[in-house]
Amino acid sequence: MDAKKLIALVVVVFLGFWMFTDPSGLAETSKSAASNGWDLTTKAFDGVIDFVGAMG
Repeated sequence: MDAKKLIALVVVVFLGFWMFTDPSGLAETSKSAASNGWDLTTKAFDGVIDFVGAMG
């Protein structure tokens, strides 16, 4: 079994264990991660828009 498959299997088992032992904690972490990801995306696009606007 190569390393990528082993790492993927470990992640899936960990998330499954977390889902059954603390589903509300997993949901809160997922919600927080999605929110932070969206904030990062909007900041990146704002930066690109500002950069392109400053060039023109």
